[in-house]
Amino acid sequence: MSEALSARRGRPGRPGHDLESILATAARLFNERGYDATSMGDLSRALGITKSAIYHHVSSKEELLRLGTGRALDGLFAVAASAEALPGRAVDRLEHLVRGSLAVLASQLPFVTLLLRVHGNTEAEREALARRREFDRLTAALVKQAVADGDLRADIDPALTARLLFGLVNSVSEWYRPRPGDDGAAVADAVCTLVFGGLGVVGRFDR
Repeated sequence: MSEALSARRGRPGRPGHDLESILATAARLFNERGYDATSMGDLSRALGITKSAIYHHVSSKEELLRLGTGRALDGLFAVAASAEALPGRAVDRLEHLVRGSLAVLASQLPFVTLLLRVHGNTEAEREALARRREFDRLTAALVKQAVADGDLRADIDPALTARLLFGLVNSVSEWYRPRPGDDGAAVADAVCTLVFGGLGVVGRFDR
């Protein structure tokens, strides 16, 4: 959980209109209409409350964007930290990262979708993009180590491999609509079979 969201949760809210419900509705509208095209008036009408009631919880529309993208990024970096802490080979940590990222996508789909659609037009968007680039660097480092270990193909540039890999993972957000209780495991199995079967050194993934 982001520090800003944790702090905001500590503030007393109005019945039925806490920060969580406001943030969820904001993410939905930003994804449907675009962040720039969505006003606080649009949000207040969707929630059925006044703008002043929204400002009781957040200071601006940009803060809602920062909280929404932060929700997705915090989840992804938690997965990255757990992958880094795993013993064993880099390729296994990379698979953990892929599976964990898809679990975050399944549980936080509106916020992951929002993160993937930012363009860098505001300070909050630039902050989100900077964190995404850091996550990409962590992924590329794992790919590079797995190649050096002889567990992934060496004839594809590691940075390109990392981009293609998470390009596939991110594309899931465009069509995947998890049902209640769906943790994304089936999609993760399919993605890992497809990706690591194709990237793996001949023989390693033959079972």
